[in-house]
Amino acid sequence: MMDSFQYLIRGEMVHRMSDEEFFNFCQDNRHLRFEKTSDGEIVIMAPTGGETGRTNTNVIYELQHWNKQKQLGEAFDSSTGFVLPNGATRSPDASWIKQARWDALSADEKKKFPPLCPDFVIELLSESDPLKQAQEKMQEWMDNGCHLAWLLDPVRKQAFVYRPGKEAEALPGFDQKLSGEGVLPGFVLGLGQLR
Repeated sequence: MMDSFQYLIRGEMVHRMSDEEFFNFCQDNRHLRFEKTSDGEIVIMAPTGGETGRTNTNVIYELQHWNKQKQLGEAFDSSTGFVLPNGATRSPDASWIKQARWDALSADEKKKFPPLCPDFVIELLSESDPLKQAQEKMQEWMDNGCHLAWLLDPVRKQAFVYRPGKEAEALPGFDQKLSGEGVLPGFVLGLGQLR
């Protein structure tokens, strides 16, 4: 969850923190949520509010329900961090990885922050989230190999679809259904149910 109540930790020790050290740092501070930028800055993220948490649960449920039926990969919640090719460690609100890519990881890589970019990502905005910051994060997902991503804003009734090599598609209104296209065949999310 992107939130405007974020704090950055900077400093030489932070910038030198390896992926392993960052994982251990997060485990030692489980009561806090962190991400790491490609510049090595640590982002402390605020917990979500009730409405955002409820919406996120609905999104994850729909993704996992589809995944159980199709058995094409693995779905993840907002607690999962991924080490991206650019060096950032990010946690989308919901994500999915093709089974072959997940199976190619070692047991140790699966236990820690998986070193890959999800094939599919959903990010939700809360009322206080700046749109520009959210769009930059979405572009980071795409630049690191994501095949399809949705930025959903239930408060302002906006949705943006991101595809590789294309401009983000802004969808008018919040009364339509999004398709998983060729990435998640048969997955459909009705935006109206997120209200």
